[in-house]
Amino acid sequence: MLTPAEAEKLIGERLACLPIESLPLAQCAGAVLRENIYAERDQPPFDRVAMDGVALQSEAVKAGHRRYRIQAVQAAGDPALTLASRTACIEVMTGAILPVDCDAVVPVEQIVSRDGEIELGADVQVERWQNVHRRGSDSRQGALLLSTGTRLTAPEVAIAASAGMARVRVSSQPMVVVISTGNELIEPGEPILPHQVRRSNVYAIVSALRRQGFQRVADDHVRDDAEVLRARLKFHLDTHDVLILSGGVSMGRFDLVPSVLKELGVEVVFHKVAQRPGKPLWFGVAPSGAAVFALPGNPVSTLVCLARYVVPALFASMGQTLRPPEKIALSAPVNVGAATALFMPVRVDIDDWGRAWAVPCPTNGSGDFVALAGTDGFVELPPGPNVYPKGFVTRLYRW
Repeated sequence: MLTPAEAEKLIGERLACLPIESLPLAQCAGAVLRENIYAERDQPPFDRVAMDGVALQSEAVKAGHRRYRIQAVQAAGDPALTLASRTACIEVMTGAILPVDCDAVVPVEQIVSRDGEIELGADVQVERWQNVHRRGSDSRQGALLLSTGTRLTAPEVAIAASAGMARVRVSSQPMVVVISTGNELIEPGEPILPHQVRRSNVYAIVSALRRQGFQRVADDHVRDDAEVLRARLKFHLDTHDVLILSGGVSMGRFDLVPSVLKELGVEVVFHKVAQRPGKPLWFGVAPSGAAVFALPGNPVSTLVCLARYVVPALFASMGQTLRPPEKIALSAPVNVGAATALFMPVRVDIDDWGRAWAVPCPTNGSGDFVALAGTDGFVELPPGPNVYPKGFVTRLYRW
């Protein structure tokens, strides 16, 4: 069987890159940038007042002048005024352009104002360019601000706006459908018999995808009937970029997914990975280029396979520059008996020194989804047999 790293590599090699679309900036939160963005002009574009107060000449203060006539008020957004004399000052607001012939700002807390004049306290020192955000000190016109492959969160959207980008080129979001299979699955809210179970995996998958910013997500449920399954899967392969199936990929009589996908021309890239839980993971690619992830039906297996393989693959198909997985240390020893990788659910705790620890939260098997409540994700531990001690550093994958 493949190792998790080998499975991840094969997925990355076979995923098609999604097309580019131009979107208004207000609609780009969470999107992946597919163009470089350069500075429209210097940032700040002028010597910017950094505090409310008065602007004046620092040399006048050093020459002994402590009292100044308030010449005018320089508000943010107004053209720059010009200082009339060394014994004058201009009241300024945060964000305003620094008046001409001024080179320092004294905060309002350090002055006494009366009868149209201000006086500096005896202990107030004034240095050149104090409380002034100098032009071009953040970036220069034409500088690269954001690179293709960057995911646009709040700071990046603000940077794009500052560069004058009303629209940006980003990756199209994938059209994803999440499909559950099985006669035993009953929707929440519907009457249920003792031998049936609730349809919960799909809700977990859809929630996880939406939390990651994926919006074009549909879901479907198909009973264990080969003809019905064939028709529904053909429809979804023709209309979606990614299919995520839950269940039907093991070795049972009614595990029909692999055979039906083969009939529909979907090339199997791999089936089974040397890991616990989630060994039966199946991945293939349709002639249309649609990617198919068939996840094991047990809830814990479903969620670890989704976080370990599917979500990173979706971001990669959007052209995102992926960061290395988060690293964390175990808070207690973990015994790995089998010669397969172990995905151990954990809770992340912060100690009194600010250090993060992965607290193992073992489940009662891959069907024990209740044990996942309150966990933050899982760590990937190498194959055994081995005991990994407290302090062992490994990869953390968050839900």
